Amino acid sequence: MNLKELTILEFEEFVYKSPLGSHYQTSDYGILMSEQGYDYDLIGLVNEYGEVLAASLILIKKIGLKTKYGYAPKGFIIDYFNQPLLKEFTEKLKIHYLKKHVAFIKINPEIAISEIDLQSKAKTYNWNNQIRDFLEDLNYLKLKDNLYFESCLPRFNGIISLKDLSLNHFEKNTRNKIKRAISKGLEIELSERSGMDILYHFIKNKKNKDEFYYKDYYNIFHKKKRIDLFLVSINTKEYLLNAKEMYEKELEINTQLNQNLIRNNTQKNINLKMNSDRKLLSYKNDVLEATERNSKHEKIYIAGALVIKYKNRVQILISGYDKKMKRYNPNHFLHYKIMEYYQEDYTYFDLNGMTGDFTKENPYYGLNEFKLGFKPKVYEFIGEYDLIINPKKYQNLLSTGTLAKIFNKNDLKQPKENASTK
Repeated sequence: MNLKELTILEFEEFVYKSPLGSHYQTSDYGILMSEQGYDYDLIGLVNEYGEVLAASLILIKKIGLKTKYGYAPKGFIIDYFNQPLLKEFTEKLKIHYLKKHVAFIKINPEIAISEIDLQSKAKTYNWNNQIRDFLEDLNYLKLKDNLYFESCLPRFNGIISLKDLSLNHFEKNTRNKIKRAISKGLEIELSERSGMDILYHFIKNKKNKDEFYYKDYYNIFHKKKRIDLFLVSINTKEYLLNAKEMYEKELEINTQLNQNLIRNNTQKNINLKMNSDRKLLSYKNDVLEATERNSKHEKIYIAGALVIKYKNRVQILISGYDKKMKRYNPNHFLHYKIMEYYQEDYTYFDLNGMTGDFTKENPYYGLNEFKLGFKPKVYEFIGEYDLIINPKKYQNLLSTGTLAKIFNKNDLKQPKENASTK
């Protein structure tokens, strides 16, 4: 078998057929990252019949004057249970990239090794767990398992089955927030590239990337219709109609409760009346606010997201909302409406990252709770490994702190996602 540079067609066809196929392992992602200062290879292992047996996009970047590192986002596209194949691919990669002055290749395969129970948070490991032994037997260096977002891509993730999508399946708090958002006249629209300026306003503080990075992302992946841009706005007319209707309904309830209180002045009736008074005041304020907004006849955007579509899965790449409009629950509405939009044509919805710390002390507790509110399947992935190509150079990078410096602020890392979702 031979290791060779694949054509775009060879590479794309092989990746798309693989269960490990991801938009991170496409020529388009290589093109995107080339705009960020990376070189890239579409490398493959081919048998004597020209059949591709393993492949990977490998991003390459300099560390210093003569040393480089490689990164295979989401790992190699290979049958990791085929140990002879994995061994041969590994050995040929080491020989090939040693000549290119690459010190190591980082991988983080999208291999789920456990599922986490939403109630107990206990992990149930599966047979993929033995792949860790296969990699370590081939001298892949297992990096520290992270609970948060210390690695290039999240180690924990939530996946929702779109075929089973139902608002009633979500947690009660999540359902209520979505319903309140709908009552306030929120609506979602599929936007063109021109909407990127609006979206960037909501995401500019989430990741060290400028607006041109996201515009490049959109332009590159839009050519193959693999990306969509959504924006959420307030339909002020709808908001006003809903607010008036809810106010009038609650006014009737409040009037009846007041009569009950006159007839029977119990603590229960007092509490019911006080609760209705609070609702009535809230709805009255909604009517006043909706009236004012509607009179201005202006469209108010309050949230947005970029969504990647690949194979049978859609993924929130990045999302954000106007923090001043948090009371409208735009993020809950945004995520639900995106799920609803793709429900017929795709199978899975990828929430794009959670943390492995489910305690209230977790700095990302709000993020976890937001995503858990949709009751996804939560998986733990296998984590990060470094395939060491040049041990001497790798040790030097470690001892000088170069690796820690680079990967602590690595531009390959995911946005803290969606700390937008707090």
